[in-house]
Amino acid sequence: MSNAPLYLEPRLEPRPASLLDSAAFLHTLVDGLGSPLNLVLPQQFAENVARFRSVLRRHRLGGQVYFAHKANRSSALVRRLSTTDAALDTASLGELQHALGSGFTGDRLMATGPKDPEFLWLAARSGATVNADGAAELVDAAGLVRAYGLPRLRVLLRLSEFETSGARVLSRRSRFGTSVKSLGALLDTLERHRDALDPVGVGYHLDTTSLDEKATALEGCLQAMEELRIRGFQPRVIDVGGGFGVNYLAHATQWERYTTELTHAVMGRRPPLTWGGHGYGLRVENGTLKGALGLYPAHRPVAGADYLDELLSRPAPGLGRPLGTLLLEGLYELYAEPGRALADQCGLTLARVLEVRRTESGERLVRLAMNSGDVGLEDHGVLLDPVLVPRNGPGPAIPAEPVAVHLMGNLCLEADLITRRTVFLPRLPHPGDLLAFANTAGYCMDFGATHAQQQPIARKVAVQEEAGAWSWCLDEQYWPITRTGGQRA
Repeated sequence: MSNAPLYLEPRLEPRPASLLDSAAFLHTLVDGLGSPLNLVLPQQFAENVARFRSVLRRHRLGGQVYFAHKANRSSALVRRLSTTDAALDTASLGELQHALGSGFTGDRLMATGPKDPEFLWLAARSGATVNADGAAELVDAAGLVRAYGLPRLRVLLRLSEFETSGARVLSRRSRFGTSVKSLGALLDTLERHRDALDPVGVGYHLDTTSLDEKATALEGCLQAMEELRIRGFQPRVIDVGGGFGVNYLAHATQWERYTTELTHAVMGRRPPLTWGGHGYGLRVENGTLKGALGLYPAHRPVAGADYLDELLSRPAPGLGRPLGTLLLEGLYELYAEPGRALADQCGLTLARVLEVRRTESGERLVRLAMNSGDVGLEDHGVLLDPVLVPRNGPGPAIPAEPVAVHLMGNLCLEADLITRRTVFLPRLPHPGDLLAFANTAGYCMDFGATHAQQQPIARKVAVQEEAGAWSWCLDEQYWPITRTGGQRA
């Protein structure tokens, strides 16, 4: 059992699976544009929007789906999004400028996150909705509206630290938002600035996968809406933020087996499964397993749009009725801000194999033309196997049996490991082959890329499939129109 390969096969929908089957096309791209190379799929992006939209229709709710732009810098994805009925959540001045230059108008934009004066000014000037973190932002926004003679600015109140009325269940603490216990003071601020601000609703954004915590927060938002009404405001929107998750792996059994065997390895009951015996948060002290597994739940049976559906179908902790029903009865619209979930299956990262060697202890090291910052799966705790894309087919010299390898980056640093995990491949790669890291568009593609040691940052291209053939263009050259003026798929 301990010597059997521990695969973590990526889940692939038909479009990215077809792309990975196009080996000659992928090698041509890397030969021409270098390694590493990021590929994005705008067609898939539009389909994901439709899935989230279908959940709103199922629950008979109005509202909007905002893509959290920070998940990916791609121009192609943002421009393709502008042709759908979705909107964009921007978290910086640069992201807001990018959105306005990619086809979005202010009424389809939201400004979230920490806001410097320039960011807040452009949000107010363009008519974006401002998701306010606290009273200070409201005061600053009202000042800008008055100083420049702007229309009343739509604002959402981001709240935090919710709790239920029955058994004490708290939503986890966040450095963003205002505690619901301070809602009264926040409403006092709004009342002083009625002429400049239009509070359209409230929301939250929790860094958790727990449906219970999010149900608690959503019920708290319903109660906060009543407080706004009592003060004479007319709120109509509840924003449930993001955190809907992605199911990265094809097989639940592989994930369960790997995490079990990793625990055994940390306990010393089997050979190590990581470089240097890294435990991903687990450790042994005096023969006792301690710590917590610090990994993203890579196999999630309920994720993305299905997670939102599950949340809306869930009974409110205190009121006992489905949250979607309560929203509908209150005539409230629902806003959601998926980032990772909306980018699911929308991109992959390619890296060329530079060297394959064996150490004196028998370990096989595979050095890639990329570094750990180019594919941030490890930084986000996401474990899944790369897909081997041979240059010239398997060949007689490549063993047919599985092989365990360690993936090394191209920086002169001991810590530059593409993943600390021992990766099992179906056969040994050769220099010139490609390893394709699937599903990297959500936070893992360019969120941590740097110019360390003057190594090149991955270029990005947009690819699309038509009539069984793949075409491409540089990401920044993609526009969702055909040469005859029609809309691209």
